Amino acid sequence: MSSISTTMVKEQPEPTPSPRLEAPSNSRASKLKARATHWANKVSTRHGWLGDYDYGWLCMPTLPFAYGSREARLARRRSPPFYALDAELPLVLAMTTGLQHALAMLAGLITPPIIFASALNLDAATSSYMISASLIGCGILSLVQMSRTRLFRNYYIGTGLITVVGTSFATLSTANAIFNAMYSDGTCPSTTAADGTVTRGPCPDAYGYVLGTSLICSFLEIFMSFVSPRILQRIFPPLVTGTVILMIGASLIGSSGIPNWGGGSNDCMSRPASGIFQLCPTTLAPRPLPWGSPEFIGLGFLSFVSIILTELFGSPFMKNISIIVGLAVGCIVAGAAGYIDGSSIKTAPAITFLWVKTFKIRVYPPAILPMLAVYISLAMEAIGDITASSEVSRVAVDGEEFDSRIQGGVLSDGIGGFVSALFTVTPLSIFAQNNGVIAITRCANRTAGRWCCFFLILFGVLGKISGVFLAIPNPVLGGVTTFLFATVAVSGIRVLSYNRFTRRDRFVLAAALSFGIGDLLVPTIFTHLFDGVRNPNKGLQGLFDSITIVLSTPFLISGIVAVVLNQILPQEDLFEEEEDEVHTETVDVEAHGDKEKH
Repeated sequence: MSSISTTMVKEQPEPTPSPRLEAPSNSRASKLKARATHWANKVSTRHGWLGDYDYGWLCMPTLPFAYGSREARLARRRSPPFYALDAELPLVLAMTTGLQHALAMLAGLITPPIIFASALNLDAATSSYMISASLIGCGILSLVQMSRTRLFRNYYIGTGLITVVGTSFATLSTANAIFNAMYSDGTCPSTTAADGTVTRGPCPDAYGYVLGTSLICSFLEIFMSFVSPRILQRIFPPLVTGTVILMIGASLIGSSGIPNWGGGSNDCMSRPASGIFQLCPTTLAPRPLPWGSPEFIGLGFLSFVSIILTELFGSPFMKNISIIVGLAVGCIVAGAAGYIDGSSIKTAPAITFLWVKTFKIRVYPPAILPMLAVYISLAMEAIGDITASSEVSRVAVDGEEFDSRIQGGVLSDGIGGFVSALFTVTPLSIFAQNNGVIAITRCANRTAGRWCCFFLILFGVLGKISGVFLAIPNPVLGGVTTFLFATVAVSGIRVLSYNRFTRRDRFVLAAALSFGIGDLLVPTIFTHLFDGVRNPNKGLQGLFDSITIVLSTPFLISGIVAVVLNQILPQEDLFEEEEDEVHTETVDVEAHGDKEKH
């Protein structure tokens, strides 16, 4: 563990002490009376509603002409007070920051079900339900993560922080590979036209297969939660987790972000000469165009630029929801230009909930091995995200309390994977986007987190909202999600920056990225690996399919290579490595000086 700790950089303000309350009376009636009095004062006084928070700072945009003003620079430096986990929080601030948390993660929550539905060619009603179920499931399981309920001894469920959950992008990347395998082996229907164009039919059963497989594989992460966090951190150091997160973001840009930006990630991407996918998203759309048309590129670019302008001139509140701003601007222009089909809004129910639609939950054997790898990556992500949440929340990032937060978070993550399958939602894991909201608003209070859960559940129950999300044109969604997936890749680079990058670290990273980037650039390299095996039985073919899915998924194969090499390669002496680097720099300088003399 010492070799790991020397490669980690931990910068954090001193932990904020918990508020001290007067010792309550032993009488239960006295406690209830005191609590009732407290809430009566809170809802009946201006201070209880507004407090001392600077709402002007939260909502005031950065004006372009004020950049050079000394007063403006000083105003931007002034920050509101920090609200700790259990500090007294004004009601308006709790609702405002809760809404901000919900909006900040909204794009990340609606994107996976939209991509799942598009990949399986599901109808609008089913797609809308999948979005609603995702929002409701995220709200419910986020409440569990924030609870920090003690089970026995020093084992907990939940982190006790504002750790919200969402559909993992690792699941999204792996599920696409599983769907491709299902269409290839005939589990899902597809037709081949005379010109060789393959058109995929609707396959809701494939989604049920993914749910059932994730349900049984979730027990791996539940088991991992009872392993010492220090052992997990030793097996999955930042060198491994950073590589995995980097490849998740990069692969999603290529498989979903950019294709949707061009018009769609479905069969229209290949620009067939005939059929319904001759134009994007289909020939039945209000204004269909060939994939890669300048109109589509322009719509996506408009959404992308809106995110940049919001970051440049927006208020702290707007900056945290810049993804939603980009979606809104793109949709307004797309709607005015006639690119939006409002049928999904009309057919969506006004009110919905879980299990309005169901799927046949079954296990797809070739997907077991890849899904087990997904849950290992979810545990790795959870450890990193909980560490980041602890840092911005100003609680301890070392010691028994921190270890218990990691244990509780990973356990809740595993249970969430099991329960989410019953909720008809793919595995829900801890989201990292909200750490930025905590850092900017300086509010780590769990009351704000509970309001966030309330808004997520509300958005899910109001079915028309899901219909609105489903009506977003592909180019607009692509321009936004390309940026969103790029932030995931940058998060991986950030985690990798924790390393000192000794020669050994560089070797491990280079070996892992050799497979990951290779898969990314040539995704079909391992597709025909077992074509030479004649007449394999069903079990052997399932094993071949599992291996092919793992090898064809960039983050899985790169993560496996990084874990194995990190364990078998001996650690180097950091002192000797630093001496070697100094010697190398000295040689380079001397050589450069000799070159100048000549």
